[in-house]
Amino acid sequence: MLPSVEVHCPYCGEPIELLVDESACDQRYIEDCQVCCRPIVVAVNIDEDGAADVSVYAENDA
Repeated sequence: MLPSVEVHCPYCGEPIELLVDESACDQRYIEDCQVCCRPIVVAVNIDEDGAADVSVYAENDA
């Protein structure tokens, strides 16, 4: 089972839950907000302990 993180949409500010694959290397992808449907850039950085740091950005800010 993949762990989840709660982030806030950079457009509407609503909290959304994302599943994070900590077994993969650093990742960057686009996922639509579950509330307002706008495209969010998701950046996942894995530290040396294997923990994920997740950041989200508006598509034009990334």
